[in-house]
Amino acid sequence: MQESQGEFDRFAEFAAVAWPRLVRTATLLTGDFHEAEDLVQTTLAKVYSHFRRIPRDEIDKYVRRALVNNNISRVRKKRVVHLLMPFLPEAAHRPAGGHAETVEHRAAVLQSLSSLPARQRTVVVLRYWEDMSEQDIAAVLNCSVGTVKTHARRALQALRTHPLFAEETSPSGAHR
Repeated sequence: MQESQGEFDRFAEFAAVAWPRLVRTATLLTGDFHEAEDLVQTTLAKVYSHFRRIPRDEIDKYVRRALVNNNISRVRKKRVVHLLMPFLPEAAHRPAGGHAETVEHRAAVLQSLSSLPARQRTVVVLRYWEDMSEQDIAAVLNCSVGTVKTHARRALQALRTHPLFAEETSPSGAHR
């Protein structure tokens, strides 16, 4: 069955607007910019076949859940440890003047996130980068709110003790 031109245009408009946000979220989930782009592209390709059946007010939720589920499937299938670059590839081609600290911080965040298990990393990204509520995250991950809270607590504890961030804390415990 052929899609109407209007539905195709609506999907194309959604994909164009959502692409940067989805890639940013996927980069935090995967730890690699190129894998993030692949993940978003795969997710949008899968969503396209169902797009006309998704209620307009639930498109973002549906796509976010599909993105998370595809990432979890990707992690399960690969089970391969990835060596991350110490910087995002696009940041390497920009002038470094004045941005070195930002690039270092971004690399530290990606490296520390990559040390977390997939579910904990997903909870942290959805909670603190996507600004989702615990209830919404529970719905996306198909688990209880208590499980989301446990994953968040364990992830934040691991991030606080991660060597890259432990260096930023003074002996009194205050952040520099």
